Amino acid sequence: MNIIEQSDEDIFAVAHPMWDDLIKYSNTGEYGKFIRNFSYELLFGLNEVEIGKQFAKSELTRSLDTNYDCLGIIRRGEHVSVLYRVRSTKKAGEWLGRLVLGYNKDDEIKIYGASVF
Repeated sequence: MNIIEQSDEDIFAVAHPMWDDLIKYSNTGEYGKFIRNFSYELLFGLNEVEIGKQFAKSELTRSLDTNYDCLGIIRRGEHVSVLYRVRSTKKAGEWLGRLVLGYNKDDEIKIYGASVF
């Protein structure tokens, strides 16, 4: 199965709850819950020390506003990138959020990338 064949509505139905969880668990620093929908490939490539530093020290990733705007979807290969405009409750300005989704070998939708920049 290839996620790029799904409708925008079907992708949003999965992406938005996952994005909500990432914001929630990033803000509270709950690393185990933050990574629960990550693909094996993403987990295997993570530098746990760097992720730990992010949770401990990043004011931005610990203060993401739960109100965001979805900017759209980019389809490429076997993944989609869902783009979000995000804000902080402590820092002025806007950031671009990116959630990369695709199917794993068990035909489950998993997170293959997530970032705020």
